[in-house]
Amino acid sequence: MVLAHRTSTENQMGSLSNESFEQFLDSLKEAGIAISNEAELRERLAEAQRWRYAFQTLAANGKTIGICFEDRSQGSNEAEIERAFNEFSFSEKSRAVFSASLKH
Repeated sequence: MVLAHRTSTENQMGSLSNESFEQFLDSLKEAGIAISNEAELRERLAEAQRWRYAFQTLAANGKTIGICFEDRSQGSNEAEIERAFNEFSFSEKSRAVFSASLKH
């Protein structure tokens, strides 16, 4: 099962498919993260060649266009958020940028 999962993740990364960011955002929402202006976020990620980089940039600077992330679980979902970032091969820097965006 682990092998199948790894292959699936590698295929998503290689294809740059929109499904990858869709699944990632859904994982965050399942972990209790609310996304303001989600339609705009999804549209921008769909247009980006490197959606992970675009996500990091929007996590850091999206407030100016209404894209905000709010942790509705009061931090009880830390492991679920970490799992989502790991599953979709985000860097530690991206994770840190996202965490900082939750605090403001």
